[in-house]
Order: sequence, then C-alpha cells, then structure tokens
Amino acid sequence: MSDTTDTGQMKAADGTPLKKSLARALRRQKLRALALVAPLLVFVLVTFVAPIADMLFRSVENQIVHDTLPNTVRALKDWDARSGEAPGEPVYRAVSVDLQAAAELKLHTRLGSRLNYENPGVSSLFRSSGRGADKIGKDFQKRFTDLDPAWKDGETWAAIFGSDEWLAADAAWAADKSGKLPAFRMRDGVAEALPLSANAYRIFAKDAQDSGKDPAAAKPWPVFYDALAQDLGANPSPAPAALPAAQAPLIAAAATAVAGFEPFSYKDAFLKMDKGWGAVSTWETIKIYSPAYTSGYFLNAVDLEKGPNGIQARPAEERIYIKLFARTMWMSLFITFCCLVIGYPVAWLLANLRASTANVLMILVLLPFWTSLLVRTSAWKVLLQQQGVINDILVWLRIVDDGHRLVMINNQMGTIIAMTHILLPFMILPLYSVMKTVPPTYLRAAKSLGATPWTAFWRVYFPQSVPGIGAGSILVFILAIGYYITPELVGGTEGVFISNRIAFHISSSLNWGLAAALGAILLGVVLLLYYIYDKIVGIDNVKLG
Repeated sequence: MSDTTDTGQMKAADGTPLKKSLARALRRQKLRALALVAPLLVFVLVTFVAPIADMLFRSVENQIVHDTLPNTVRALKDWDARSGEAPGEPVYRAVSVDLQAAAELKLHTRLGSRLNYENPGVSSLFRSSGRGADKIGKDFQKRFTDLDPAWKDGETWAAIFGSDEWLAADAAWAADKSGKLPAFRMRDGVAEALPLSANAYRIFAKDAQDSGKDPAAAKPWPVFYDALAQDLGANPSPAPAALPAAQAPLIAAAATAVAGFEPFSYKDAFLKMDKGWGAVSTWETIKIYSPAYTSGYFLNAVDLEKGPNGIQARPAEERIYIKLFARTMWMSLFITFCCLVIGYPVAWLLANLRASTANVLMILVLLPFWTSLLVRTSAWKVLLQQQGVINDILVWLRIVDDGHRLVMINNQMGTIIAMTHILLPFMILPLYSVMKTVPPTYLRAAKSLGATPWTAFWRVYFPQSVPGIGAGSILVFILAIGYYITPELVGGTEGVFISNRIAFHISSSLNWGLAAALGAILLGVVLLLYYIYDKIVGIDNVKLG
C-alpha cells in the first residue's frame, strides 16, 4: 500500500518516501547476498589471493641486506666498482660494526646465504668473518675497560643511551620484576652525537627485551666499544646536551683516550680474516643488492644478472631457465595434444555405447585416480627402463634387437609417456560430458542428406565437441606445467620442467626469492596463453557438459 502527498511524492505504508524505502530494501538484499558469499570470499582470499600476493612480494623483497648492513650501504654509495679497486678504510669500519651486530643476532649467515645466490663463495666469507669481527670489538673492549671498569657494566651503557623516562620505568620494573618490561626509548640527541653506538644499542635493547631480559642488566656487546671508538674518533666532543651529566666525564675521558689509541687498520684486519674482503666482486654484490627491493630474482629467472655496467647476460654455463621454460611449454603442449589424440576416440566410444557397457569402461578410465601418483610414476619407471617390460616384449617380438634396446627413461620420452597416462582422464572426462549432450540423430540426419561418415563427423559432430576439447586441453595443460614429481622420477636431466627447479629452490637451496620469481613468470605465461586462447577460441565456448 502507498499513498500520495499533496506534493505528488509517493510514500510506502510506513510513511517513508517510496524511493527511499525501495533503496533500503535493495541495500538489505545486497547485504544478505554478501553475507552468503562472504565465507567463500574469505576462503578464496586466504587460500588463493594471499599466497599469490606473498609470492609476488618475495620475488622482489630484498630487505635483509639493507637492514643488516645499514652503515655499510651508506658508506658504499660513493664507491664505484668500475674503478677496479676495493673500497677504502671507511667502508671497512662500517662493515665491522654491522657485521658484529649481525653476528650477535645470528643474522650474518642468513645475509651470506642471500648474497651467495648472486656471488658463490660469499656465504663462507660471512660465516667465517662473523667470528673474526667479534675479535675487533673485544680488542676495543679491553682498551675501554682498562681505561675505566665502569665500561663493563650494562648500567653505564643504559644510562648513556636510554631516556630518563625509560631509565625510571626500568628501575621500577627491576625492583619487583612484575609486569611487562618497559619498551626502550632512546635519549634525545644521542643518536646524532654518537650515531654508530646509538644504533648498535637500539638493536641490543630490542634483542634483549624480545628475549625477556633487562637491557640495563644484560652484558654489553663487544660491538659497542668498536662503535663508540669510531664515534669519538669522528667527533671527539659530542654535544653535551645530548649526554647525561653523570656520564659526561666518563665519555670525555674516553674521547681523550681514543685520540691516543694506537692506529687500527680495519681493512688489514678484514683481509687477514679472509682475502675475499679485498675482492671487488664482494663489495659490488653488496652494493648492487643493497636496495630494499630488487629485480635481481626476476633477472636471474631469465638468465640475466646485474653488473657494474647494468643488466647483462649470465655466463653461458649458467643459462638454464629460459631453456627450462621453453621445454616446459612445448612438452606441456605436446602432452596435451597426445591426451587429445588418445582421449577423443575413447570419449566418443564411451558416449555412444550402451549405458551399462559405458559405465564399466568409465571405471577403467577412473581407475588411475584410485592409485597413488607416486606408485603410477614408479610403475612407469619399471616399464620403460632398458631392461624393463616394454623393451623385453619388443625384443621377444623381434621388433628391437637385444643390443639396441630403446632408451625411454630419464629423458623427454619418459616424461611424455608417463604424464600422458596420468593426465589422460582429465581430457576424457570433459570430452565425454560434452559428447553425451550431442544427440546421435544429428549424424543420422546428416548421412540421410547425403553426407559421408567423415563429412558428417567433421561438419556436424566435431564442432559440437569443441567446448569439451577446450575444457580438457586447458585442464591438462595447466596441470602439466605444474607437475614436478613425475618429471623428476622419469625425466632425468633432459625431461625435467621449470617446476622442478622451483621445488628445488624452495626445499633444497632455500632461495625462495628466485623460486617466487620463477613461479610469477610461470603464472604470467599461463595468464598470457589463457588470454590468447580467449581471443582466438573464446572462453565462453569452454564447457564441462
């Protein structure tokens, strides 16, 4: 029911304007529909969209170099690898502080592993130097503690770098050790006066608190002494306002003592640890891969690399990924074609037999699904080997000479045969479901009008089965490019796919960035082929029945 006011505006039974009432009802209907699809939407986001987004992020993420060697990255900005010489003393001073802090956090090995992807040998360099750099800090530690024993105490360092508010809160917590540790807060101005030391202490305080320890009571890291010596050497008179009054005389005495320290060559110390620190390639790798985000993984995935002169091709013996991508594409297409050639007649036979007979044959088609993929692949390994069943039968039939048995395993042929058998049901089922919808009377009508059996099939029956061909081909192709167990077992070195390298980098080399880049490229290729297929054939013509 509705009525009309004097102004001509229609209203609902409750007196609200009809337009507003309809809009409200439509909005409730949309919210109800959204609530129904929300669980599925969340499921898709969590299980599909989020993993793909994470993969794309990992393919460009490179923050470990920037975050672990911040001082080194800054010091390397003015160094040019094309000079052919290792950087100067300031860079070695910076890496000394960064490497000691990284070793305390057990990050130097992870950093070495990351850089080792780009420059083999760097991993062992960082692993061995983590222990050697710590000796530099201990050498300065002895100098400072000989100067004044107060430098041994964690309270001294906490008083220098912690704000008065944090020190008061920390002292209150230490009195009864109840509640949560107060979050560390840096003293105003001290980061500008003593930059290296302040950054090292910030890292130390966070690590201590993450472990449930009080930074003021924890044992100081040796890197503090190295960093403080460098800060006081660069700035013998740090701003008094930035330093606590109680520790100002202690720091002033240390600054005077640092000026009289015996000169220390960081470069010589690092070269003594490992000659690799004198290699230009080591510093070049650190500088090139210092940004927080990098295209290096994608470049490696297409057999390129970053160099001092820009992007360049990798050495010939290291170019494998383009070849693997090409092999994956053409072998997947060929496997799809083999499945179509074998599966089309089988699907036609199933669609045109009596229901009872077709059901029995359909069980044979579905039988492989009831057997483990690993078992089926291992069975093909037994069948295809040179002393296997197939070769024995061929020799027994005198088709093949015993001295020239066929090599059908550990090559592309083995991969094609095994994967065609495994993926064949995925081609037959869509074809069968579409063929069942084609009335057999169409062929009889065509023949009654004078068409030959071939003409009737090609002009009448085949066009109606094209949607099944499209569905089966897309299904088999997408499954084929992602297989890695079967190619790994029967393909050898010649029959493996790019997916095998992705699995290797995820589970063995732990180069997740390169694995993510390879996966992203593979995803892009599939989407491109899908787009081309849609433009040529039309995705609307793909049907499953």
